Amino acid sequence: MTEQREPRYIQVDERDNVAIIVNEGGLPAGSAFASGLVLLEAVPEAHKVTLTDLAAGDPVIRYGSVIGYATRSVKRGSWLAEDSIESPAAPALDNLPMATATPAPLPSLDGYTFQGYRNDDGTVGTKNILAISTTVQCVAATVGYAVQRIKAELLPRYPNVDDVIAITHNYGCGVAIQAKEAAIPVRTLRNLSLNPNLGGEPLVASLGCEKMQPAQMLPSSTLPILAAEPYVMRLQDEEHHGFGEMVAALMEMAERRLERLNRRVRVTCPASDLVVGLQCGGSDAFSGVTANPALGFAADLLVRAGATVLFSEVTEVRDAVHLLTARAANEQVARDLIREMAWYDDYLAKGDIDRSANPSPGNKKGGLANIVEKALGSVAKAGTSALSGVTGPGERVTQKGLIFAATPASDFICGTLQLAASMNMHVFTTGRGTPYGLAMVPVIKVATRTPLAQRWHDLIDVDAGRIATGDATIEDVGWEIFHLILKVASGEHTTWADRWGLHNEYALFNPGPVT
Repeated sequence: MTEQREPRYIQVDERDNVAIIVNEGGLPAGSAFASGLVLLEAVPEAHKVTLTDLAAGDPVIRYGSVIGYATRSVKRGSWLAEDSIESPAAPALDNLPMATATPAPLPSLDGYTFQGYRNDDGTVGTKNILAISTTVQCVAATVGYAVQRIKAELLPRYPNVDDVIAITHNYGCGVAIQAKEAAIPVRTLRNLSLNPNLGGEPLVASLGCEKMQPAQMLPSSTLPILAAEPYVMRLQDEEHHGFGEMVAALMEMAERRLERLNRRVRVTCPASDLVVGLQCGGSDAFSGVTANPALGFAADLLVRAGATVLFSEVTEVRDAVHLLTARAANEQVARDLIREMAWYDDYLAKGDIDRSANPSPGNKKGGLANIVEKALGSVAKAGTSALSGVTGPGERVTQKGLIFAATPASDFICGTLQLAASMNMHVFTTGRGTPYGLAMVPVIKVATRTPLAQRWHDLIDVDAGRIATGDATIEDVGWEIFHLILKVASGEHTTWADRWGLHNEYALFNPGPVT
């Protein structure tokens, strides 16, 4: 260990001609490093310092890859800020390596289990929740009121049920329901209702006149229980005389489901029953060297244990797509990944924008110069396993291994789509900090920097910043995340987001037109 104020930087790859400053608060001009490098000017924490002289047009290299080109000449020891780097073009999609470097399977990891709720369809829940789904925004307030009543008056009688939630959204009416893109929000809502943590007991609240009818969102053929008893409550049905009767009908249908859910108990399940969604938000330049690589190590452990691991965020993968097509399990998987990248390129182009619009002001303040640098750090959380499958937005994942579940990079939309993909655990890395959480699944929050973990001590679950300071290795923190996933999935440990009840609203991805 070195003293806290001893100047320190991290160079990821020996080919890199920039490094990031580790010291909290940054370093002043004149700071000298053990390597002999001396800062010619002050450099903020997490921002880039040049390790060599750069001429205008020279490539800027980080992670062993070109993240851009210098817009001006800079001397060794200078701060290379965002405006000094010109972004390169995105990798062309028509000439990518296709399963040319598929990794050999890692050794299996046997004997790891968790205590989960086994469902009739073979999936396993990490929570035991009753959800009331909605077909249209018009009923959201009514359902919200009913959920409050159910939690206050009914839930205490059923101690084995963790929660009652409402799946509300702004879709269902005023939309072109027959448009091709409408398939995405419709299947998202269907698959949200079938998430493993909801125990196969869906209940749907409908207005009655909306364009997205219950039979389209959740056909009765989806689950045997739906064909066996009523699962839709329509507010406009003539049998309901007033608001009070509407709420009473919802509460009656909810109680029948609470009775069945309350009989469920946790049983020992192999780690292979986990479906773990990975995401990063509020990223900084440390994301790709601390939290995301540690999460990638944990992802490899999960794959070795036979689990399903979902990574997403198309725009934060696009500039590293060539690294992923090469490690696809086969050529078809590589083509499926290219399909999703191409679809999103076209989607952005329709809005007269491209992936360069992705980095936020916070990302840039945290040292990320552009989307290329962000993407190279983002894919680190996918570990080193072969990419075994690709799914489109809102599709349910049933395959094991490392899966790319295509989503936008928006935290809330990505989380919603991963829930629809059947995620039962969520791990979220952050460098700038976010109180993000989801009601449907536990969310483990991993900080990229120790100062953030210390300042947000009651919001962050894992401090990966110890990797940057030398207090822990990527492997150490990876194992810590893996073991914490099993404890949280078993109900033995509560994440900070769940302790505080910090649960964000569901956010649909709707690329289709509104009429």
